[in-house]
Amino acid sequence: MFGLGTQELLVILVIVLVLFGGSKLPEIARSLGKSMHEFKKGINEGASEKEKEKDEKPQ
Repeated sequence: MFGLGTQELLVILVIVLVLFGGSKLPEIARSLGKSMHEFKKGINEGASEKEKEKDEKPQ
């Protein structure tokens, strides 16, 4: 995953835990998940619009 090993991910997790505290982590993870969902939804909608435009063009 992105060229990161287990040790690197563990270090990143510890740094995030120290910076934000344990009580903020669920909130941050939830908002990150929602933003990723919206991003993927936008990408899929853009791709479907291009497909529609492609189908509508006369050949």
